[in-house]
Amino acid sequence: MFARTPLNERNRRIQRLVQIGFGAMTVLLVLPVLIILGVLIWRGGPVLSFDFLFTEPTDGMTAGGIFPALLGTVWLVTVALLASVPIGVAAALYLSEYAPDNWLTRAINLAIINLAGVPSIVHALFGVGAFVLFFNFGTSILAASLTLAIMTLPVVIVPQAFREACWNMGATRWQTIRHVVLPNSVSGILTGVILEVSRTAGETAPIMFTGAAFFLPFLPQSVYDQTMAMSLHLFVISTQVQDVPEALPYGVALVLILMVLLMNAVSIGFRMWLRGRKKW
Repeated sequence: MFARTPLNERNRRIQRLVQIGFGAMTVLLVLPVLIILGVLIWRGGPVLSFDFLFTEPTDGMTAGGIFPALLGTVWLVTVALLASVPIGVAAALYLSEYAPDNWLTRAINLAIINLAGVPSIVHALFGVGAFVLFFNFGTSILAASLTLAIMTLPVVIVPQAFREACWNMGATRWQTIRHVVLPNSVSGILTGVILEVSRTAGETAPIMFTGAAFFLPFLPQSVYDQTMAMSLHLFVISTQVQDVPEALPYGVALVLILMVLLMNAVSIGFRMWLRGRKKW
């Protein structure tokens, strides 16, 4: 009575094939990342030490550590987050809650989506014209971070059903935004932050033109100073400096990836904690 029909068997085989196909694609995506990380650990792990992380480059950047570049990357990522997250959230709230549904709003939404596809070198030239020259910030951490912030503005999407439930209870628009929209958008905002950290820490062209330096004998004291950065430092010692030990670029790349993974892990952990506090 409950035996499988030929149609059931056919659907089961198709479902199994689809499952295997998706599993194979997942492996093909994850495997190169694991191979790259394994090579970096194998070839760059021997140079990792306390001195490597907390001393300055020496001997024309063929020896010593990466502390100025490490600290500069933290500066760039932090200032970029402080600039982009409030602006991104405010823009998202306006577009989703207050802006009328007309051709201009749709054009702005389309422009925001297309912003992710603009080449980084174009953002770099924009940063030079806007922040370095027009606002007269000069080549500095501030100019570089604002350029990175423009590249990575997060977009927050909140389910419409939450808003309608609040409106039916008599809540005002601001009460809905404050008590429903923003609390339920935190996980989406943090997802944007995770993506932003990964891209910001690894960009080279925008910061090369707007705030990062080839080498500095001092640490930055404010956002108006130039700074070294991990991504540019990796590019320099890999292509511009002679007689660099073979393990050194691999060590810099490994530290850069581990730093991004650590920042992402903190954001993911905070996001999971916030999701666990939801009562619905």
